[in-house]
Amino acid sequence: MATRITDWLYCAVSRPESNQRLVCFPHAGGSASFFRNWGKQMVNYEIYSVCYPGRAERIDEPLRTKLPELATEIADATQALSDIPLVFFGHSMGAAVALETARELERRGIQIVHLIASGSRNGPLPPKIEVLLEDDDSVCEQLVSLGGTSPEIAMDPIFRELVLPAVIADGKMFQAYDMTLTPTLRCPVTTIYGDIDVHADIRPWCDLAPTGFREYVVKGDHFYLITSPPFAILHECLDNAIAMPQGEEIK
Repeated sequence: MATRITDWLYCAVSRPESNQRLVCFPHAGGSASFFRNWGKQMVNYEIYSVCYPGRAERIDEPLRTKLPELATEIADATQALSDIPLVFFGHSMGAAVALETARELERRGIQIVHLIASGSRNGPLPPKIEVLLEDDDSVCEQLVSLGGTSPEIAMDPIFRELVLPAVIADGKMFQAYDMTLTPTLRCPVTTIYGDIDVHADIRPWCDLAPTGFREYVVKGDHFYLITSPPFAILHECLDNAIAMPQGEEIK
């Protein structure tokens, strides 16, 4: 049975008996429906998806422009889920939103037990490069190159009317985001990215997670998780929510 505890959080399969929750943060332009089938695959956990404003059921709400402020609003909502251990999973831009949400909750004394950053890999922050996002055709070309959008969908007028504004707004918000190296997280971090993903977000995750860091390289591009969701890795992270050896890479 589906559950929506606030406008911000959607749970496709309610499991009140679960002793752990996974909160999923979508990519730029993404919606909670991206993770709608995960609850059926991971039956031991209660899985929530974050519902960003300006899309799907919240399409009439204003799109957010500042990532830390968005994260604070999500922290307000996810705080209600902290009666049992919380694990965060964020893909691409969602990984950065999950990071800032975890930081905000830790400021409030609420401990996240694990953060999983997908479509992101460990490394020094690269120099900021401004990418123009004003032209619909060029944005759609970028979406197709990332692997998460087919050329047919990118040309669909309904997609361009309803989804593309959120993609562009999220892209601008993500480009404007300046991550600080502090505060570091008190929970371990696992990163996952595709072996042919040339668009993976790069962050110094090992420095952000001094209690434990591990990196997985899987088969696929930036949207590897569409065809091959990393359920085995997620099960390991959820079942073993403990500090891990720093800097270990698994291929």
